[in-house]
Amino acid sequence: MEKIREIIAQKIRPMLNAHNGDIELVEITADGFVKVRLTGACATCHGARQTMTEVVEVALKEVCPQIKGVIPVQQVSDDLINQALKILRKEKT
Repeated sequence: MEKIREIIAQKIRPMLNAHNGDIELVEITADGFVKVRLTGACATCHGARQTMTEVVEVALKEVCPQIKGVIPVQQVSDDLINQALKILRKEKT
């Protein structure tokens, strides 16, 4: 887990920060998958899937070849939920 955190901090995060994004390590599963969440501009970017496979997964597998893959964890922000609720409530009245 510490090796994964180190690669994220030293190699992956600086690339994402350059595009106003970031990454959060969520979990490493018992079966060898790494769950991460893209945040900032990367969370809504059309290239997020490509970033996961070509940047995140490649960087992690270089150091930890036993990793089977990277699983993105999606999270809807409270702000987005509140905006959606406002829209829905206006439509009902």
